[in-house]
Amino acid sequence: MRIRDAGDEPSFHQGSCPMSLVMAAAAVAAPPPTYVLALADIFLLFFIMIGPIKALGAYATAAHGMEPRQWTATAWKVFGVALVTTLVAGGVGGIMLNKWHIAPAVLQLAGGLVFLLVALQMVLAQYATPAPPGGTTAPPTPAGRLAFPVTIPAYGIAALIVLVALSGSADRYLWIMGLAILVLVLDLVTMLFIRSIMKTVGQLPLQILSAVLGMLQVALALQLITGAIRTIIHT
Repeated sequence: MRIRDAGDEPSFHQGSCPMSLVMAAAAVAAPPPTYVLALADIFLLFFIMIGPIKALGAYATAAHGMEPRQWTATAWKVFGVALVTTLVAGGVGGIMLNKWHIAPAVLQLAGGLVFLLVALQMVLAQYATPAPPGGTTAPPTPAGRLAFPVTIPAYGIAALIVLVALSGSADRYLWIMGLAILVLVLDLVTMLFIRSIMKTVGQLPLQILSAVLGMLQVALALQLITGAIRTIIHT
């Protein structure tokens, strides 16, 4: 009776495939993928970057210069442009990011810098001298500008592209795109009811909320920048 050495090839039953056994063992042993951001965190990130809170002032100003029917049509047009932009960015942005060999950390750094500049502008605007009364009324904001960069800013597109490029699976990609579209629907609802929102809430609470949101955006932008720099240094 021969004792098999450690270096001998293992024996398999007749009809079994060694490769299939290896793949089955790897599938069982492979741990589930872990992500830095949970889906709830991604929703919060989208809500801050492309959500309606940051655009309430722009929506209210644009709606003030339009008839209700005209504003409703404009709101749907803004939603359509923002939706197409999101689908294109989510579908093509990740592919182009890999094709051009742009590291996701670099795009995160670029988006964080733009995000920081916009957030600082939001915070510093509170200290600007108010316009004198009786001035000329500003013309209605075109739908294109309300869609980009008011609803879909550059840093929001950058965040979407980075998240899509790092999704790693079809299920997570669909979740990311679904959350982005959900936030756009919230933008649409806000635009459709912006007059009622402004009458109910008033200007002062929105100014306080804008100040708080502005500081949170500055902090989030700095976190994105420092995280991107740390990733670039360690790679």
